[in-house]
Amino acid sequence: IEYIESYYYNKLEFTRFSSSVGKFVGFTEYGVRNAEYWNSDPSKLSAMRAQKEAYCLNHVPVYYSNA
Repeated sequence: IEYIESYYYNKLEFTRFSSSVGKFVGFTEYGVRNAEYWNSDPSKLSAMRAQKEAYCLNHVPVYYSNA
């Protein structure tokens, strides 16, 4: 299970957080600056890492039981 949060502007992905990587990755110049800023904040990173357990792991059994 992987938690991914992507940020888009004008149909172009500029930043993504992936729980398998554990940090933000930028794909444009603006996205790289955002990723560097967000990766320097330990509370933001720990909150994003906790989203996998808070959202994904609680909802997967519900979705699979309905399928």
